[in-house]
Order: sequence, then structure tokens, then C-alpha cells
Amino acid sequence: MTTKTKPAPDALLLDVAQTHFPSIETLETRNSDGLDFHDVAVWAIRSALEAAYEAGRIAGAKAMLAAATHR
Repeated sequence: MTTKTKPAPDALLLDVAQTHFPSIETLETRNSDGLDFHDVAVWAIRSALEAAYEAGRIAGAKAMLAAATHR
């Protein structure tokens, strides 16, 4: 049986950000207005937040299921 590696929360957040905002290279502060601030539409922010929420919901459900089946 192979186990899938659970993505770290930071990696998951970066994946969501890059999916919805392709110009974002990193979520780390780079101390440059041109690199740290992005002009984005509110509907794109909403879509990214919904994707992050859904990813968290799924991860939580998987964790609860795993805990319930390992008793």
C-alpha cells in the first residue's frame, strides 16, 4: 500500500494562489512593492478563497476519516 504525501499548508496555499493568480511566484515577502502587491479582481479573490476553503474542508474530512478508521 502506498501512502500519498500530505501537502504542507504553505504548499497548498501557494498552489491555490498560483492557480488563481498566475503572476504570483511566491507567498513570501520580498520587500518590493512591485513583487509584493498585486492588482486583482474581487471575483478572483473570492474564487481563490473558495478553493482554499474547499481544500481545507477536504483535508479535515480526510483527517477525521483516518482517525475514525485507525481506532
